[in-house]
Amino acid sequence: MAERLNGIIKALESGKHAHVCFAQPDPDSAIALSTSDYTGCVYELEHNPWDITKLKDGLQWMLNRGQILKSGTLAPRVTPIVRIPPNGNEMNQWVAKQALDIGVYGVVFPHISTVEQAYNAVAACRYPRLKDKPIYEPAGIRGDAPGTAARYWGISNQEYYQVADVWPLAPQGEILAVLMIEDTVGIANLKDILKNVPGIGVILIGEGDLSQELGVPRQYMHPTVVEAMDEVVARCKEANVVVGHPHVDQENIGWIVEKGYRWLMTSPGRSYAALNKAKEVAGS
Repeated sequence: MAERLNGIIKALESGKHAHVCFAQPDPDSAIALSTSDYTGCVYELEHNPWDITKLKDGLQWMLNRGQILKSGTLAPRVTPIVRIPPNGNEMNQWVAKQALDIGVYGVVFPHISTVEQAYNAVAACRYPRLKDKPIYEPAGIRGDAPGTAARYWGISNQEYYQVADVWPLAPQGEILAVLMIEDTVGIANLKDILKNVPGIGVILIGEGDLSQELGVPRQYMHPTVVEAMDEVVARCKEANVVVGHPHVDQENIGWIVEKGYRWLMTSPGRSYAALNKAKEVAGS
């Protein structure tokens, strides 16, 4: 397609920062976010009950016909993706399938600790193809039901097939697979994960769970936590994979950008002070 639909991918592939926030899939939140300056939002359905109907409602309330007409593009102003229940040992590819089938532009997979779990996560975002086709791995396991997603994106089923793949493995792909590393096992396996699982768009550190395991819960600036996070950043830089920080505020934004994080998550508020500060420091 001529123009990219996923604004988060558009920012990242151009070398910019992606400014993202967690959101609730309710009408008021969706309407407010749809006109905000965020690059994207992550509907939080890991710690909230998995409710596909609420997620669908949130996606619909983000649509603004006047905004679409004036922008001259089908790309949403703010790109909606979703964090699903843990993909880890549960291998919840069916949840990812349901979310993608209603039109989200990406999936955040929590608690990824092994190569097998990472492979399953990326594979869940891909349609199957024959082994002799290019970029076969990770072998897709997503079931075929594109109608609702294609309608939400504003394109035909055949056009959807052309772009319904993971970036950056598929350069034209509009789906973002975000894998969360949230424990020491995941950190220990991260080098192998990045080496053996193509198609990972972003590695997002889950410093809440990580700090809990390290014995300093929610002490995000504790030296032990920072050291562990620095290891994740180093591994991602080696593999040229975008790394994200989930707790960006006005106080820590400077060193976060300096360390090389490019997925920056701030909490939405009426003044969006943290977002504005992040944009100022990051230069985007």
